[in-house]
Amino acid sequence: MENLLRFVKEHEGDEISRLILDRKKYQGIDIDLAVNCIESRRKLKGKVQEWYDNPALLFPARLSAEQCSSSATGRYKADLAERIAMASGDSIGVGKQGHRGNAFLRSNGVPGTDGQVWKIADLTGGLGVDSWFFSQKASQVLYNEMQDVLCNAAVHNFRVLGADNIVVSNNAVGNAAEQVSPTVLLSEFGPDIVYMDPARRGEGGKKVFLIEECTPDVITLRDEIFSISRHILIKLSPMADISMVCDRLGPTCRQVHVVATGGECKELLIWMDREWAEEYHVHAVELPADYPQSEPSVFTFRPSEERGSTASTVAMTDITGKAFLFEPGKAMMKAGAYNLVSRRMDISKLGKSTHYYIFTDSDKINILKSLGKVYEILRCEPLDKRTMKTAGKDFPKAEVTARNIPMDTDTLRKKLGVTSGDDAHIFGLKSDSLGNLLLCTNRVLQ
Repeated sequence: MENLLRFVKEHEGDEISRLILDRKKYQGIDIDLAVNCIESRRKLKGKVQEWYDNPALLFPARLSAEQCSSSATGRYKADLAERIAMASGDSIGVGKQGHRGNAFLRSNGVPGTDGQVWKIADLTGGLGVDSWFFSQKASQVLYNEMQDVLCNAAVHNFRVLGADNIVVSNNAVGNAAEQVSPTVLLSEFGPDIVYMDPARRGEGGKKVFLIEECTPDVITLRDEIFSISRHILIKLSPMADISMVCDRLGPTCRQVHVVATGGECKELLIWMDREWAEEYHVHAVELPADYPQSEPSVFTFRPSEERGSTASTVAMTDITGKAFLFEPGKAMMKAGAYNLVSRRMDISKLGKSTHYYIFTDSDKINILKSLGKVYEILRCEPLDKRTMKTAGKDFPKAEVTARNIPMDTDTLRKKLGVTSGDDAHIFGLKSDSLGNLLLCTNRVLQ
């Protein structure tokens, strides 16, 4: 093992194809494993920097490193799991050694943060990043993974990381003959929360889209898991349709967290609560670059609130004086609170399908900037050949965005004749009340 890890460190910058071709030169080294470790480390650099910085860790599957959570989203999930435990103190025995909900006595339980005694089972352990972050909050974590090679690596990595409150299990979970049922796997451990990140690929690596086609099938296992644990936490692709997923999962969906960081929507987290029977809440979460030092920005709503909201329409008077343009972040856009944000923040929406907003009150800049991007409008004119020619001449270096006008962004950029650079940003946007507009702006950064 030491020779392999030393080889990985020494050859991390080498061309992978050359290492594979020259495998005969490296007697005693499992080149396939070494290559997986090198490629995985490249994926983890900047993503899970804590693991990249530790040369003693083993990464046998590049795909697992590619699909694993980042440090930011891993921490957020662990914080969310802790909040779930705190919110259910009466049923999970917060601060007590007994467990009322599952009648499971954790005589060896070690209190987590805030003196809580609670457990979480990760049924789809993978590389183990989520389990590791859970272990920093929970008293005990069950890491379960069906692939032997990942399980063996997890045993090694958790030992190196000093995560001695993680129990490793190597089972395929399900109801098929070759699988282990949740009851058999979880009854003795007695988790308060069961976490799953279902694989979104079926046989032969074919991508699947319905939640019941993922592995494990959460819908099939739901009731059996609920007989053991009150709470289920599910990680899904950011491409999943929120309303469809919640309809299929049923009325126990309590919260949906749409998590974005670094300008990308990273994942959906679905909290299911066995005792919940009300409408679920959606949380659009923007994680700051220095999370958890800074708090995330969250916009929370119920789907019925959005359905019952009407956005205020932009008028020319909104733009004639000093005005600002708000572009919602990725979490806000995925969450779909298009009309509600207009009503709550008292900002005007450009159009039914143009999710950009105009406001004049500078006191709103900071809160809106935390949920997306804010631009100061320098010029707003009808979109036509003359205004495009003038804007291109006055702002030769600018970013460009086109939405719902008769041309895409690349075409608008060519017509403007601009190149990227400076702080300027030119928008071509459709307004339902004012027609197609050309807005020349500067990003508000401070």
